[in-house]
Amino acid sequence: MKCRQKDNQQVLLEQLGQLTRLPRPVLGQLQSLPNQAINTHHAHAWIQLSYAAAGVLTVNTPEARFVAPPNRAVWIPPHLSHAVHCDAGTQIRSLYIDAAALPARPCEVVEISPLLRELILTFSHFDVEYNESGAEGRLVAVLLDQLALAPACALMLPWPGHHALAAICQYLAAHPDCRRPMRYFSEQLGVSDKTLGRYFVRDTGMSFRQWRQRARLLAALPLLEQNLRITDVALECGYDSLSAFIAAFGELLGCTPGEYVRNK
Repeated sequence: MKCRQKDNQQVLLEQLGQLTRLPRPVLGQLQSLPNQAINTHHAHAWIQLSYAAAGVLTVNTPEARFVAPPNRAVWIPPHLSHAVHCDAGTQIRSLYIDAAALPARPCEVVEISPLLRELILTFSHFDVEYNESGAEGRLVAVLLDQLALAPACALMLPWPGHHALAAICQYLAAHPDCRRPMRYFSEQLGVSDKTLGRYFVRDTGMSFRQWRQRARLLAALPLLEQNLRITDVALECGYDSLSAFIAAFGELLGCTPGEYVRNK
């Protein structure tokens, strides 16, 4: 199974390499290349809106990790190296967009409104070479207008440039249930807690506590998509109490975990 997946990834990368221009300003049909996750780092000359109608997408770049549940998407600017990951059953409806069709913006997670979701899903059934001068072209114009207005949100985890700090962050991201105190990691580096804290703010713009909490909350999203009990998700993501998890989740997502599950 793993060999077959690797072969499929290589085929997709080769097909992307052969694509020198988009047939229309937007590409993203149900059976087209953008609707398959490529977990090998690659780049292309177009904007990519990495979106899942169901499930959670994770996009990794050299600078950060971006996580998009169904009402969010990851905006990937042209020429940025990235890899897209998702769990089985995720329904990808991503878009490739000509860079000239939209204002430039950095790699970030953007909100997908109900209208924008319906536009993306409708567009996914158009022909690759849709009629630009007819009703399909007018829908694409509205789609692009709505994308330009989509607000950004904070579902991202910055990676530090400092090698030793990056190793700590990779560990914490892979083990959201880790409860080791900051002192454990500062001792590993042979520095004080104050110095390690200064490293975190310098390299990530976040304190150690803020970074770890963000890592835990982003790790919780795929677990909630699996319909695990919210209490179990809180424990698996390192929270000692359900109330602490609910409070932190609400601060980042603007809703409780229960509301998130009901509305996904």
